[in-house]
Amino acid sequence: MTWWMDVLIAAFGGAVGSFLNVCIHRLPAGGSLLAPPSSCPACGHAIRVYDNIPLLSYALLKGRCRDCGASISRRYPLVEGASAILALFLFWKYGFSWQFPAAFAFVSALLVITFIDLDHQIIPDVVTLPGIPLGLILAVTVMGLPFMEALWGLLIGGGLLYLVAVAYAFIRKMEGMGGGDIKLLAMIGAFLGWKSLPFIVLVSALAAGAVGVALMVAKGRDMKYALPFGPFLSLAAVAYILGGGELFLRLLLQR
Repeated sequence: MTWWMDVLIAAFGGAVGSFLNVCIHRLPAGGSLLAPPSSCPACGHAIRVYDNIPLLSYALLKGRCRDCGASISRRYPLVEGASAILALFLFWKYGFSWQFPAAFAFVSALLVITFIDLDHQIIPDVVTLPGIPLGLILAVTVMGLPFMEALWGLLIGGGLLYLVAVAYAFIRKMEGMGGGDIKLLAMIGAFLGWKSLPFIVLVSALAAGAVGVALMVAKGRDMKYALPFGPFLSLAAVAYILGGGELFLRLLLQR
């Protein structure tokens, strides 16, 4: 592949990331993703087309609205950049195949879930509920997973976290995991199959534990500090797709 193809794929990923920012901003409020046009949250002025170029416009505007000078959240270029990089990595892995758009759509949904969970501590059903059957269909028809492997991924993924949530609530007498996390792991399991779940559960738990301890030490939080788990599940799922699962399996077989 030539370098310009990589540039085109990255630009495509950045453009998708711009739309993902709209989803992150509007889905929690139940707003339409199509109308009204994007506008500055501070002054309400509609964003011009040339001020809406992924990453480039943010850099040229120095992170401020052209009309009122209000600061633009760094989340916007972060999501666009992450989307561009992930599109490129997935293209390098899958090339010109139907697996590339399927995997990129799945990863894009995880990006939306991650930032909504970070901002609002919720995982929207409007993403996960259709994502579960769609993930199952794409896993079998596009990604090449056997139907039963994908189905067991759905059932074990959702059932595993449900049991963890029930056990935690019974032992601690308080809710420790929301239904959104359960539906998210069911969606992940449906798309990636049950064989992905040991890696995803282990990596997400270790990452969440490390971040939780770091926050308690740095900010003096107690053990009851609410840490959204969706971003860690999403991060582990992306790591699995990009090769983490294969590395994990090799390490297990060497023992």
